[in-house]
Amino acid sequence: MVKIVQDKEARIKLQRGDKVIDRSLKDYQANKSVYDFRGFKPMQDVVKEDKVVELKPKKRKTRKKKDEPMDLETE
Repeated sequence: MVKIVQDKEARIKLQRGDKVIDRSLKDYQANKSVYDFRGFKPMQDVVKEDKVVELKPKKRKTRKKKDEPMDLETE
């Protein structure tokens, strides 16, 4: 009986948005342009950055006070 020893292939995880796929490294290197065109990037290169945005305070609306009360009973 002949035994075949298979080495585990190097694998790479690719990510596009929330979708993660697992491909062999040889396949990725052969078809790198296709994966880049479809938006997949290696997960090791993807770094999440927390963006801190300062919010401007809301501008308060000021009401103009009327000097004289309105008189509706004018003739």
